[in-house]
Amino acid sequence: MPLRTAARTRARACACACAVAALTATALLATGHPATAAPRVDTPDPMNRAFAEAADAYGVPRDLLAAVGYGESRLDGHAGRPSQANGYGVMHLASNPANRSLEKASELTGESAARLRRDTTANILGGAAVLRDHADALGLDAAERRDVNSWYPAVARYSAAEGPAAALYADAVYTFLAEGVSATAPGGEEVLVPSRPVAPDKDAVSASDVYAASPDYPSARWVAAYSGNFVVGRKAAVDKVVIHTTQGSYAGSISWYQNPASKVSAHYTIRSSDGEVTQSVLEKDTAWHAGSTNSSSVGIEHEGYVDNPAWYTEAMYRSSAELTKHLAARYGIPKNRSHIIGHSEAPGADHTDPGPNWDWNHYMELIDGEPGSGGDGLTFPTYTTQQSGSTGPQVKAVQTLLNAQGYQAGAADGSFGPTTKGAVQAFQRARALEADGTVGPKTWTALLSAGTTPALAKGASGDAVKRLQRALTAALGTTVGADGSFGPATETAVRTYQTGRKLSVDGKVGPATWGALQSGK
Repeated sequence: MPLRTAARTRARACACACAVAALTATALLATGHPATAAPRVDTPDPMNRAFAEAADAYGVPRDLLAAVGYGESRLDGHAGRPSQANGYGVMHLASNPANRSLEKASELTGESAARLRRDTTANILGGAAVLRDHADALGLDAAERRDVNSWYPAVARYSAAEGPAAALYADAVYTFLAEGVSATAPGGEEVLVPSRPVAPDKDAVSASDVYAASPDYPSARWVAAYSGNFVVGRKAAVDKVVIHTTQGSYAGSISWYQNPASKVSAHYTIRSSDGEVTQSVLEKDTAWHAGSTNSSSVGIEHEGYVDNPAWYTEAMYRSSAELTKHLAARYGIPKNRSHIIGHSEAPGADHTDPGPNWDWNHYMELIDGEPGSGGDGLTFPTYTTQQSGSTGPQVKAVQTLLNAQGYQAGAADGSFGPTTKGAVQAFQRARALEADGTVGPKTWTALLSAGTTPALAKGASGDAVKRLQRALTAALGTTVGADGSFGPATETAVRTYQTGRKLSVDGKVGPATWGALQSGK
């Protein structure tokens, strides 16, 4: 990229008003409220201090650094847990074949990879170091580094993507700068980025040169996945839509589909803040997103993380619902929870997305669909406490299970009234549980495991295995894929359960393990 001259910089400044108007038209601010003032550099707040100190140490504009972090993580480091692209922390320092920013940050800062993964201050410092390294490689001088608009190509490089995916990433950061950010970090600390006019130097690449329209869905962009991350054609008719959560950012996930090492893709990805849609695999082709369900489904990824409900915005829900209605009409997909499912509900799934924070009732209402639970009506990624006054698909599951065991819970209508409470109490007394009429983890475990008790071990399959898997999900508080196939993940869950209940740990399910489960232990 040629170095900018002072005259070019002055000329570009004159165009700020026009440029920001165009940028604002596609703005993506999740909070909906632009900030009005930047935090003081000497703030005692740890994240604000980390941004200020890292910016000063590496000569990166503080607000640019914070905008990159906000776009990557909403300023949530997720306690050092990796994203789907093996990225860590607020600044998403990654360690995968296409993006070695974690290793680069360690080299530049002298911090260990372990500390960069888990310590937010070190992670932000590492992000600043990597951004500065890109700026140096591009030849930005001291004056240019003070101009936030000069950093556009460095931000694009930070994404470790190319072409449209890199442009999506950098455009998002500059929209945050244009609109401002007011975000609350996990500890309650407020981080602000003031709004300002921006005119990023895109090196003469216009949006029309970068973005193509989706071949299948007119309102979406088209950014193709790597050809080795999907299969051309299908082996089955499309009869499902699978709802996912990216466990990463919008542009970062689209870039991940372009990575030959990822071996994943999705047909569509939806942005959290404004519901923008990008298609990466043609609907006629088989994206790799949900195992055995791939051939018969269209996969829709939603930007965010399952443990943070802030990503699931109304703009995202409505945009996704419009897409799902479009797909249902095109392929004749029934709009019910047997055909509009979460990744966690796909047979053989070992993922938990979209997780308990996804509002299925609201989503099904938006698509004019039928309410209810996915799949068999008894399988959920988590089992939440149900009690008098509760309503919804999990209450219906409780009623169905009680009636199947001879406890008269009344009609399985999803409404937890006196009849259901009485049946729960009768069941609890029979299992020597506290008869409080509330279905918590212990009662769920006993209900879900009720029935025959055949010996089960790795390689077994059938309804008894599915009962076991549901019961383990309730007992352990973590999702065990309920596909009816006793594989390595189920064996590990059995061992974990046996260890926690002081049973003989052999990974097999005999009388002692069944007895513990059916007693609600």
